[in-house]
Amino acid sequence: MEILQNIWTALTSENELIVNIQGIPLSFIEIYVFMLLFTTLFNVSSSKKTQILYVTTFSLLTTLSRVFIPDPYGTFFNIILCPILIMTFFKINFLKSIFSEIIPISISTIIDLILFKLFSTFLNITNDNILNIPIYRIIFSFIEYFIIFVIYSILKHFNINLASLTGKNKKYNVTLTVSCILGIIAICSQMYICAYYINYLPIQIIIISITSLLAYFIISFYSLISTNNLNIVKQNLEETKLMNKTLTILNDKIRAFRHDFNNIIQALGGYIQAKDIEGLEKYYSQLLKDCKEVTNLSGLNPDSINNPAIYSLIASKYYLATNQGIEFNIDIFMDLNSIDMKIYEFCRILGILLDNAIQATQECDQKQINITIRKDTRNKRQLLIIENTYKDKQIDTEKIYEKGYSTKEGNTGLGLWEVRQILCKNTNLNLFTSKNDTYFKQQLEIYKI
Repeated sequence: MEILQNIWTALTSENELIVNIQGIPLSFIEIYVFMLLFTTLFNVSSSKKTQILYVTTFSLLTTLSRVFIPDPYGTFFNIILCPILIMTFFKINFLKSIFSEIIPISISTIIDLILFKLFSTFLNITNDNILNIPIYRIIFSFIEYFIIFVIYSILKHFNINLASLTGKNKKYNVTLTVSCILGIIAICSQMYICAYYINYLPIQIIIISITSLLAYFIISFYSLISTNNLNIVKQNLEETKLMNKTLTILNDKIRAFRHDFNNIIQALGGYIQAKDIEGLEKYYSQLLKDCKEVTNLSGLNPDSINNPAIYSLIASKYYLATNQGIEFNIDIFMDLNSIDMKIYEFCRILGILLDNAIQATQECDQKQINITIRKDTRNKRQLLIIENTYKDKQIDTEKIYEKGYSTKEGNTGLGLWEVRQILCKNTNLNLFTSKNDTYFKQQLEIYKI
């Protein structure tokens, strides 16, 4: 009986040792419910093994940091450690990992403030009592974790998530990050003020103040995400227009071939019967040219060019070239979403090289551009190869990269200079320029970092 009395006394009086021991299992529970919350919010799929490894690793490291790193440095260490572990275990980008830390902490802080006020008002328990008396600390913590678990369950049940929070648009991500930082500063400032005056302000004022600011913050985020989604829809519509244009032209070509198929066969038969091999060769070369055009059009589709940005760029350059009578051959032999460089920089290089190729080919009698994107498995690299016919056989393949140099009057000469600047910023890129009697060739080599 005396032992039980001693245990009860230890639990109901201030005891730093027991509070620190309690912190170990509570940190496991806290990290687990926080993980449930952010994986649901961002629709992050993960295995049970990954979840267990994340919770175990983070909990052990936070426990060790409390023991060996004095506050406030230990707290800063945990704040920095959290997004790093989230990125490592759940394979999400940096921005989402930051939000995965900030959102659960913000929700937890709001719950803490409200619970502190409720405990103080109805149970006459001070904040110091809650933090330093083991029995109050554990009751307080379990109520907090239960509320977070209920929020997680509601989000999961109604399939509420922020999976589209971040996008591929750099400007949007910067705006989102700045808005988030300003919002978090505003909310934290408000919570600090409420915490400072918690013993003087009515609980209704605290709840209204924090929830109204949080609601404004959420609505602002929703508006920003909605705007980004509209921009994505607009971009998809533009890509659909290009695709429909390709399909319409391809359909017309195929219908024309089908309509004229008997005539084509009869014409071939006429040359064969007359044993006019020279005429047959000439007729065949003309027929082959039309067949190539249909083949190129069939290659201009989102299944083979499976990155929207690259598809839109190649399609626009294709129509620009073909309208000028240039034969444009496309061969894609890899997943374009697996390119080992920034898509933005890849598109800049691709656009500049294609513009130069179209410009150079315009002057030729034989107008032809060949574009190939493929993997070179043996050398562990990816290749972008653009070949075009050209007229100026004396062109200097080194001088063309100088700033301001151009073979065309009125041009700025900045295109290939900009390409070189991108190459200088990336250690895994090489660009080789070569030429022969027929083709001017640019070969971009992309190595895995």
